[in-house]
Amino acid sequence: MTGYSTFADAMASSRSAGGAVMVQPRRGRSPKLGGGNASILSSDINLINTIIGAGTLAMPFAMSHFGIVLGVVLILWCGFTSAFGLYLQSRCARYMERGTSSFFGLSQLTLPNLAVIFDAAIAIKCFGVGVSYMTIIGDLMPAVAPAIGLTGYAFLENRNFWIAAFFAFAIVPLSFPRTLDSLKYTSVIALLSIGYLIVLVAYHFAVDSRDQRGDLNIITWDGPVAALSSLPVMIFAYTCHQNMFSILNELKDNSAATVVTVIGSSIGTAAAVYILVAITGYLTFGSHIVANIVGMYPASLASTIAKAAIVVLVTFSVPLQVHPLRASVDAVLRWRPKWNARASSPSSIAGSQPLLSTALPTSVDSHGAPVVAMSEYRFAWLTSVILVSMFIFALRVSNLGKILSYVGATGSTTISFILPGCLYYLMSDPNSIHHQRLTKEDDDADYSDSAGSNVEDDPEAGLSRAGGAGRSWAASMVSKVRARSRTLKAKLGLGGFRWDFEHLEQGLLRKAALGLAIYGGVVMVVCLISISFFGQG
Repeated sequence: MTGYSTFADAMASSRSAGGAVMVQPRRGRSPKLGGGNASILSSDINLINTIIGAGTLAMPFAMSHFGIVLGVVLILWCGFTSAFGLYLQSRCARYMERGTSSFFGLSQLTLPNLAVIFDAAIAIKCFGVGVSYMTIIGDLMPAVAPAIGLTGYAFLENRNFWIAAFFAFAIVPLSFPRTLDSLKYTSVIALLSIGYLIVLVAYHFAVDSRDQRGDLNIITWDGPVAALSSLPVMIFAYTCHQNMFSILNELKDNSAATVVTVIGSSIGTAAAVYILVAITGYLTFGSHIVANIVGMYPASLASTIAKAAIVVLVTFSVPLQVHPLRASVDAVLRWRPKWNARASSPSSIAGSQPLLSTALPTSVDSHGAPVVAMSEYRFAWLTSVILVSMFIFALRVSNLGKILSYVGATGSTTISFILPGCLYYLMSDPNSIHHQRLTKEDDDADYSDSAGSNVEDDPEAGLSRAGGAGRSWAASMVSKVRARSRTLKAKLGLGGFRWDFEHLEQGLLRKAALGLAIYGGVVMVVCLISISFFGQG
C-alpha cells in the first residue's frame, strides 16, 4: 500500500530467509470470520427499501425545475456520490473486527471526543424520519378507509386512531428484531408497493391526455432559485448510510466483490426508479406538477390503492429507522470523554492481536455499536422508549415542515458524505496505527496464500520443499516475476478493471475521500441556504 513501504518491507524482511525481501501481490480480500448469515439478496432488499421511500413521489416536481437533461444528470450524480460514501464505509469496516463496525466505533478510533456528536446526528435524523413516516400514515388513512368500506364510525376519520393502530399492530412488532435481515420479507412487501406506484405513474403517462399539460423544460431550467429549492430532494433521496454498517456486519460473505455488488445494485435500482418516475411524471403534467404526484390523479380505485401502497411503504420503513436509531442512542448513552487515545499507542503495533481486540467483545449488536453488547433488558427498554417517543411526537405534530428539512440537511449530509469521507481519510493514513495493523494482517494473509501456492505455481519450489534455502530462493523468484509482470501490465495499461475496486491506488482513494467530505460540507451549506431562504428542503 502507498505510504507503507517502510513497515511492509520490514515485515517482509523478517519473514524471508537469507534476507530476501518478499513482495507479495495485492489479493482480493476474503471474508473475515464472524458476522451474520444475510445473503446478498436480502441485503439488497433491505438497503433498497431504506433508500426508496415516499420521497420518490417528489422526483417529478424536482425535475420540473431542472429540466429533463440536467435532472437526469443530477439524479445519477447524487447516486454516484452516495454509492461512493457507502463504499468508503465498507473500506472503513475493514479496520474493525468482523461484525462490529459502526460510526461510533470508528469515531472512537479517530475523533473519540466527537463520536457522541456523530451518533447524536444519526439518532436525530432517524428519529425525525420515523416520525414523519408515522404522520404520513395519519394523513392518508382517513382518505383510504372509506374506499375499502371502513365507514360509519367517527374515529375512523381521526388521524390519531390510524397512527395508534398501525403503531400497535405493525411498527412495534417489527421494531424488536435485532437484525435487519429479519425484516427482509416486509421490505419485499414495501418494494412491491413502490412497484405499484411506478406502474401507476407510467400508466397515466401512457394513457392521459396532454391537452392540459404545462410547459416542459428539456434542456433549459427554471433558474438557480427554483433549482436550489428542489436540490435537497435529489441529494437526500439516496440516504441509507445509517444502515450500511448493519448490512456489512450481517453479510455472510463480506468480500470486496460482494459488498460492491450490494452497493451497486441497490443504488442502481434506486436511480433507475427515480429516473423513470421523474421523467414519466413530469412528461404527464409538465409545469403543473406538484410535490406529491399521487395527489394529482383523479379519485379512483387506482389512486386509492396508491395511497394505501404509500401507507404500507412507510409503515415497513419505520423499523428500518428504529434499528440504527437504537444503536446510536445506546452509543450516546455509553459515551464517556476519552482523554487518553490508548488505541493509537505505538506500543500496540507489535504482535498479531486482532484489530480492536481489547476494545470490542465478541458479542455485539448487529449495528456494531456500542462497544459493549446490549443486554436483552437494555435492548427492550431502549426500544420501548424510542417507540413511545416517536408515537407521542407523531400524535402531537401533524406537520414537521422545516424542522425535518433542517434535520435532513445536517444529518443526511453528515452520515452520507462527511463522516464516510473523514473517517476513511483518517483511518487510512499510512502513519495510523490502525492502518498499519490492517496492512500487517493483509501481508500475513498474502504470505500464507503465497506459501501455500508456491508448490503448484513453481515446480522448482516443489522439488526444494524439503530445503529451507531452496524454498526461500524459489519464493523470492516467484515474487520478483509477479512484481515485474504487474509493473509491465501497468505500463502497458493491461492491468484490467476489477469489479471489487481493489485495484484503486490508496493515495488517490484518500484524496477522493477528503473530496467527498468537503463536498458534503458544501452540500450542507447549500441545503441550509435553500431551506432558510427559499422555504424548501
